[in-house]
Amino acid sequence: MYASEIPAQLRDFAAETVQAAAQLIRQRRGELIEVNTKSSNVDPVTEVDTAAEEFIAQRIREARPQDGILGEEGADKASESGVQWIVDPIDGTVNFLYGIPEYAVSIGAAIDGELVAGAVINVARDRLYMAALGHGAEVRQGNDAHALRCRTNPDPATCLVATGFSYLASRRVQQAQLLVELLPQVRDIRRMGAAALDLCRVAEGSVDIYYEHGINPWDFAAGAVIAREAGAEVSHPGFDSRAADGDLVWAASAAASSRWQEVMTGVDLLTPLRS
Repeated sequence: MYASEIPAQLRDFAAETVQAAAQLIRQRRGELIEVNTKSSNVDPVTEVDTAAEEFIAQRIREARPQDGILGEEGADKASESGVQWIVDPIDGTVNFLYGIPEYAVSIGAAIDGELVAGAVINVARDRLYMAALGHGAEVRQGNDAHALRCRTNPDPATCLVATGFSYLASRRVQQAQLLVELLPQVRDIRRMGAAALDLCRVAEGSVDIYYEHGINPWDFAAGAVIAREAGAEVSHPGFDSRAADGDLVWAASAAASSRWQEVMTGVDLLTPLRS
């Protein structure tokens, strides 16, 4: 069992690191030279992604050499300490490329497989979200800092729901079909393009609910801690799941959670989407 102050220490390290990485990304964005692809020709990964992940991984290796790393761009290292860092150097890469100010650096921390801390920064807006197990969640921007709490709306029919869509056309078809069934049962849908920020929006109450099929651990790790510490119920498939598995991640305010689960069952959202 770990001491209660350890999650707070991991949170602070994550927060410092995402801020430093965000500064690097802002400096490098104008130097973008090459665009490669990952899972398909509409899923770009840039030189800035890989540079930011290496920057983050190097900070972890220097400050916490026994910790493990699970990174989107391949900066993987087994943990000797029980602590594992789950890193997304740029969540919302397409937004980054198009200049839409909705992309983030996301770093979560797990101890023996349990998520205990995380930090997410909206790079373009310099808005920092952070949380640690048992210590609550907060947001900082400029000189303003305040605690995060979910909304208390219990009725999905009046809830604003955030979601995302796959890069794979075959899965987008399935997601669109589910959305047709879901949309009449909620207030409205928002699709901003960065899972980590969507989870933070549940935490701050700018949306009530978030769900998405087929995201990776680095997409949800930090945001899951932040949403949970702000009072949300969060469900994710664990760190072994990958986007190709099509598993569901969702977060809802505690007030809406029970009825939201009924809605998800009714429209068959809980079933993984296999491509």
